[in-house]
Amino acid sequence: MKIYIKFLIITFLKSFLFVSVVFLSLVLILNILTEIEFFKNIEVKSYFPLYVSLLNSPALLFEMFPFIFLVSTQVFFINFFNQNQIQIFKYSGLKNTKILLIVSLTTFFMGIIIITLFYSFSSNLKNIYLEIKNTYTTDGKYLAVITNNGLWIKDSNENNINIIHASKMDKNLLIDTFISQYNKEFEVIRHIHSDKINIEKNNWEIYDAKIYEDNASNKVEIFNIYSNFNYSKILSLFSNLSSLSIMELFDLQKNYQLLNYSTTEVNLQIHKILSYPVYLLLMTILSSIIMFNTKNFRSNTLKISIGLFLSVIIYYMNNFFMVMGKSEKIPVLISIWVPLTILIISNSVIAFKLNEK
Repeated sequence: MKIYIKFLIITFLKSFLFVSVVFLSLVLILNILTEIEFFKNIEVKSYFPLYVSLLNSPALLFEMFPFIFLVSTQVFFINFFNQNQIQIFKYSGLKNTKILLIVSLTTFFMGIIIITLFYSFSSNLKNIYLEIKNTYTTDGKYLAVITNNGLWIKDSNENNINIIHASKMDKNLLIDTFISQYNKEFEVIRHIHSDKINIEKNNWEIYDAKIYEDNASNKVEIFNIYSNFNYSKILSLFSNLSSLSIMELFDLQKNYQLLNYSTTEVNLQIHKILSYPVYLLLMTILSSIIMFNTKNFRSNTLKISIGLFLSVIIYYMNNFFMVMGKSEKIPVLISIWVPLTILIISNSVIAFKLNEK
């Protein structure tokens, strides 16, 4: 590797490390304040809010990497401009596009490392964090999971405990469902089987219920049971996909398909992760273009402000397309790749005369 390439990469990595530590510190402080507020009426040890904040912070940092790479690139070029190193490279025959290429490739490879190593690490910590927080909420006595055998629900109320298994979902209906009801001592009260249960509301309507109780069975046209779950709650149960690794997301996708459950959000998360290196690359290129076009500005604060302003616009544009994708108004691929395509076109147009800067 040539000396100047090694120098540029090391300098960029130092800028990235510095900015990452700053962002992580801010995330951790805000997280601690949030957890202190959450645990203020719960008896826990004094260090516990810090502990759960540390578990949650890497996942939050992952979401902020586009901003981190943008600011890191700006810090990288600010140091170069202040020390006139850009001019030295230029006099040595190194074009601006060459510098941009080196920084961009570094970002792309860092993006691959982030989604393969850092994301797996942060998702595991997020999963532990959610399990811990769940034990301190009223929903801790409820449980719902999706496996390759279908949907399983554990539902407790004042009178009994329901263990529910459904083979499939069809909108607000559970298909081919078996319910086992127990008392608080886990003694069997009854078993209920139905081909169709309406779960739109908390008061479930069980159609053509076959009830097995006291060694006898009977059939009821419509049988009602109360549940802490309804259709809307079940839809939101698995929305925190940041606690799953890429392989776990693919497994969940298969289980959703077996259950006839919408895979839209899982597909969005998978494509978001796989496209992440490209997103980081484009943010780095955008930041570099901003710095080359504003290198004569005296105020570094103004340069960074311009970058952050544009990154906020990009964030809301991405968020708009993500919402459109989640609501299934546009296909998943379009919701992920249209914002990136807009960034690619914008960067290409602006970077056309970069060597003249």
